[in-house]
Amino acid sequence: MARRKPEGSSFNMTHLSMAMAFSFPPVASAQLHPQLGNTQHQTELGKELATTSTMPYQYPALTPEQKKELSDIAHRIVTRLRGHPARSTQGGGYQLYQKSVWSFSLARQVIKIRKGGVVAFKVRGGLDGLSERWRQYKKDGADFGQWRCVAENWGTTPLAIMENANVLARYASICQQNGIVPIVEPEILPDGDHDLKRCQYVTEKVLAAVYKALSDHHIYLEGTLLKPNMVTPGHACTQKFSHEEIAMATVTALRRTVPPAVTGITFLSGGQSEEEASINLNAINKCPLLKPWALTFSYGRALQASALKAWGGKKENLKAAQEEYVKRALANSLACQGKYTPSGHAGAAASESLFVSNHAY
Repeated sequence: MARRKPEGSSFNMTHLSMAMAFSFPPVASAQLHPQLGNTQHQTELGKELATTSTMPYQYPALTPEQKKELSDIAHRIVTRLRGHPARSTQGGGYQLYQKSVWSFSLARQVIKIRKGGVVAFKVRGGLDGLSERWRQYKKDGADFGQWRCVAENWGTTPLAIMENANVLARYASICQQNGIVPIVEPEILPDGDHDLKRCQYVTEKVLAAVYKALSDHHIYLEGTLLKPNMVTPGHACTQKFSHEEIAMATVTALRRTVPPAVTGITFLSGGQSEEEASINLNAINKCPLLKPWALTFSYGRALQASALKAWGGKKENLKAAQEEYVKRALANSLACQGKYTPSGHAGAAASESLFVSNHAY
């Protein structure tokens, strides 16, 4: 339909371009038909609108059997185990990753893909060939995997957040197509002097982008787990916040961004001491706000520090190291239920800060 030029006004191509930019998709035959109420024309209109608004699947849709398998695995991780250790440490520890799947029976269930790790929201490669690798890992007994993207609190930009959210979503899609439950890990580093409010703001922005990307990639949320940071002030922040304040900020951020369809949330420790990570996890589970997900832990340093210190690389200290490890595992298991009571005698190793600047692994 030709647009009539208004009298006494200038109408140029700029106006025309703006008018076209804000117009709806062309469905003129259905919109202008005199018998729009007719069922046939309603059907044609519906088909045309569906064609213009539906995003195609990059991969075939999951079958009901695939969805059930993914959901069952995710539930087993967060309910039966009540948390799981992150099998990666720096300095004197051990790592299980790609090549370990054929070397250690434990790695048949826990495989952390390390190729192309993303540091400080700098997008790098790493997804090439991932589908073929996961297909093999699944045959070797793997059930879930993890991909980490890291953001520095003060250095995030909307474009960087979006790009890395899409990397996580592509990884999750590849995992699910191969029967692997993706553990999605967008981490806000505790570096800096930002306060609790700032961390909550950035966490919400990042998580909102992640779940937008997961939706765009048609990820089956019931077959996923989220591994986020707790909302905590920066390591150099001089203002002190209570465990209850940290718990409230964390749960609030999650409630605003994470769909209830997600099976569980497995927190990373983010440089907190062992005891601090347990107390904060306990406070999160005791938070009075509604929490539709299982809230558990996936700690590395905050589960292993005391055990590694007790062991010291000496065979004769193995029993003492095992006892320390079990002690921390039990404390965190109780914290998952909101039943952990600090004894006040955690020991120097458990109370020592595990913060590492710009931590990468």
